[in-house]
This record gives sequence, C-alpha cells and structure tokens, in this order.
Amino acid sequence: MPQEYETGERVTAHRSTGERIVEALTDNKLALAGAVTIVALVLVAVFAPYVAPYGPEQQFGFMQEPMGQSTADVDGDGTTETVTHYLGTDSFGHDILTRIIYGARISMGVALATVAFAFTVGTTLGILAGFYGGWVDSVIMRYIDFQWAFPTIILGVGIIAVMGGLGWLNVVVAIGIAFIDDFARIIRGEVLSIREEEYITAARAVGMGDARIMFKEMLPNAVAPLIVQATLMIPFAILAEAGLSFLGLGVKPTTPTWGLLISDGRQFVSQAWWISVMPGLAIMFTVLAFNTVGDGLRDAFDISEGEVN
Repeated sequence: MPQEYETGERVTAHRSTGERIVEALTDNKLALAGAVTIVALVLVAVFAPYVAPYGPEQQFGFMQEPMGQSTADVDGDGTTETVTHYLGTDSFGHDILTRIIYGARISMGVALATVAFAFTVGTTLGILAGFYGGWVDSVIMRYIDFQWAFPTIILGVGIIAVMGGLGWLNVVVAIGIAFIDDFARIIRGEVLSIREEEYITAARAVGMGDARIMFKEMLPNAVAPLIVQATLMIPFAILAEAGLSFLGLGVKPTTPTWGLLISDGRQFVSQAWWISVMPGLAIMFTVLAFNTVGDGLRDAFDISEGEVN
C-alpha cells in the first residue's frame, strides 16, 4: 500500500474506539464498577494459589456453616490449628471460598476462550459473507440460520456428545460453535453497509487484495459492535459452562468450577444451602459485572440492543 494512501477513517476508528471505551468506563459509574470487578476476578483467578486461604483439595469438617470453624493441620507441621471457613465447607469438607477462587480459573478461562473462538470464527464467516455476497453469502448465512434455530445449551450438549469425553477444550469448542452465529450476523451487517464506502473503492483502485481489504480496512471500522457483543457474550459463556458442568457434561468432576460446586450442593440444599448459594452468587456478580460493562460500551458506541442480540 503506497505511503501517500492512508485511510483516515481507519485511523480515526482505531483512535476513537479506544477513547470511547475509556470514556464509557469513566463516565458510567456502574460500568466502571463492573470493569473493576472483572479485573479483580481475573487477578484472583490468576493468583489463586496465593489468594486462596487453603488448598483446593484440603478437607476440614463436613458442611460447616459460613463463618464456622474447624481444626486441622493446615501447614503440615504436625500442629493442629483452628481455622475459619468464611463461606462454609461442602459435603466433602472442602473450603467453599477456596473452591470458588480456584473455580474462577476454569469458569473465567473457559468463558474467555469460548468467546475468543466464537469471535474469530464468526467474524471470519460473517465478513466473507458480507464481502463476497452471492452464493458465498447464501451458503454461510443458511448455515447460520440453521444454527440459530437450536438453543445454545442443546447445541452444546449435542457437540460434546459427538466429540466424546469431558474436558475444558471440548466445552470451549461446544459453546464456541454455539456462539458463532451471533458474531457472524453482526459483522455481515456491518460489512454490507461499508463495502461501498469511498475508502474501500480507493483500496481496490490501488490493487489491495481481498483479504487485506477485509481484515485491514473493513474489520477495524466494524469492530465496535463486535467488542460490545464480546462483553455481552462472556456472561452467557459463563452460564453455559456452569449449565454443562451442572449436567455433568463439562470439565472432569474433580475440577473445581462454579457449575460443579452448585451441582454438588443440590442434594443438600435443605440442610446446607450455602454449598450451592455461594458459587451461585459468584456467578451472579460476575455476570452482572460483564453486563454493566457491555451496556456501558453499547451506550458509548450508540449501538441499539437489537444489533448485539
């Protein structure tokens, strides 16, 4: 691309997108609180071994109430200590706060990887459909329409059944495939509206290839609704992972995730409500944080609710 040819629109889009995100988070106090919560959750997940009060497999008194105490040799030095369980213990004697902290690693990691997978595949399909049109658009969008007809959880269960076995990778692929249509529809609509813009015509005139036009010229100018969609899809991914884990179709049963913690406590709800309620609250606050950030970004980019759902 010649030095004298530079798309002003693209430079402006790059600069304004970052500035508008910062503005959205600073002007909207609720969105800012959500962003701070998300950052805190990510840090807690990354540094779980240093933040968690005990090891994820350490056992104490069974079904201790929140703020309950038990005695155990926590340090392994042969000395019995009295320890406090701020959120109680589960039916196996595991400290719930510790399991929630370690569970954040899997639940958040799976959600972020899922959205990244869906974003990459869905954006690629959508931009191809919008750019080429014709039979390419028809084939891709008929697949998207077909997938749109299936509920996310049902489609995820079917994909896991086909792939076979448990594990976080299968969960990421299953939920990610189920979310592809959301990104594909949005980017296709954006590409259809900008493919006849003057800077796209200029790019063709100087001999730029299709791939470069799509991913260097079109995508940066259509990224705003995709960013909003990603922030709104992460909580759905967290809920989907929790749902699959609750059904026993997520990660391995020995892995602490929020969905499995809720599942483990369902048979003890009447006598130990905290086993399911505490991880449920963790999911609720995380989903709420991502939703507030997504709503703030949607308002900042002036994107209607229908464009991202």
